[in-house]
Amino acid sequence: MLGKNTQQKAKTAKAVKAAVPLVAALREKMRMPRKVFSRLTGFSERAIADWESGKTISEPGLRRMREIERFQQRLAEVIRAETIPEWLEKPNSAFGDLKPLEVIERGEIDRLWNMIFYLESGVAS
Repeated sequence: MLGKNTQQKAKTAKAVKAAVPLVAALREKMRMPRKVFSRLTGFSERAIADWESGKTISEPGLRRMREIERFQQRLAEVIRAETIPEWLEKPNSAFGDLKPLEVIERGEIDRLWNMIFYLESGVAS
């Protein structure tokens, strides 16, 4: 019988290997050049290129890709999916004229999640 740690490591390794196509598919879905996607995820262009070419993704990278995937899905519910790349790079008065991408780079993605919540609920922010 495998120990709990061994089972968890095997499960994590399997998830990491299965996630390799996730990076390329997510970037393609978001219609973003690697440079912008790099800024969005906080990982280097080199790391993203490596993952897209089949190199094993790190566990932190996998967590971040899943977070960005959820973010994209929810954001696409309040704005058209094809406008997301442009929206991310346009100054927004709701964020003190910062670009949403800059808000994310500052580690304040929760501000965007709050915006999504308010837009979905119809509550004025």
